[in-house]
Amino acid sequence: MNDPKNLKLDYWRIIDASRDLSHCASGLLNQLYAPNCVMSVCAPFDRANGDALIGRDAIYEGFFAPLLASFSNLERRTDILMQGEFKAGDWIASYGWLIGTFEKDFFGIKPTHRPHWLRFGWFERLENGQVVESIIILDIARLMIECGTWPVRAQLGEVWSPAPSAQDGLHLGLSEPSESEKSLKLVEAMIAGLMSYDGKSLKSMGMTRFWTPQFHWYGPGGIGSARGHQDYERAHQQPFLTAFPDRIGGNHRCRIGNGAFVASSGWPSINATHLGNGWLGIPATNKRITMRVMDFWRREGDFLSENWVFIDMIDLLKQFDIDVFASL
Repeated sequence: MNDPKNLKLDYWRIIDASRDLSHCASGLLNQLYAPNCVMSVCAPFDRANGDALIGRDAIYEGFFAPLLASFSNLERRTDILMQGEFKAGDWIASYGWLIGTFEKDFFGIKPTHRPHWLRFGWFERLENGQVVESIIILDIARLMIECGTWPVRAQLGEVWSPAPSAQDGLHLGLSEPSESEKSLKLVEAMIAGLMSYDGKSLKSMGMTRFWTPQFHWYGPGGIGSARGHQDYERAHQQPFLTAFPDRIGGNHRCRIGNGAFVASSGWPSINATHLGNGWLGIPATNKRITMRVMDFWRREGDFLSENWVFIDMIDLLKQFDIDVFASL
């Protein structure tokens, strides 16, 4: 990758040529990843490896090998691809799916012998044309729901999580900087609104100032997706704020704007106390917890219209002493 002005295009050419991961994972690692690359991956990949995989061999054995062993004909499909600079680092953020036929046990989840679409959020920092830092969340909870093994209450939201409505997530040209800045400022203002919650009324956050009336919120497995303010408050916001009224964000590893899109990731970026009953059907534990999260937003005019959300649900539930794999 030689053009520092359009890292996204060069990155896309490599991952698209290697989208058949069942045959190209090793070649992708050798071509794109620095020898000492550090990869942070969601639970349960981190159970045996700690919080990070270091180096190509460890990344292959700790991340790609379990997927390739369980899912035949594994393919990477990307619906959103972004680039931007954060704290003087060049970042690529992508949203999409790993698609394969579930043929063998995956961390104890029994195979269904049918295709599954495993949703991903993927952030990578580049130096000299190679990835030196990678952060990945896979929606394992969604897979467990599809396989009938999710051990907590059924999600309140819906199952859909489509590509951007304008089909513009794979714009590979350079974006107008003013448009990227507009998107980023809108998201930052919206997040400031979220932090103004008075502990009593959801209206205190003023979310109607930032979102279209029928915006789409695509949440992780266990929470599900929602449409519009009323449905979003029912399916996610009210239960979440009841459970975690003191939540504090920050500690971002990356936050970038690229045209109409914004992406952000933290590892973790939310600290909170589990003080309220009912979220996922779980009684309050009064435990201090952290959340590994990723967000992808799409702006439409002066408002946000779509939000793809990842939470490492397996890691979060483990902090409540709930091992979702214990009964498999």
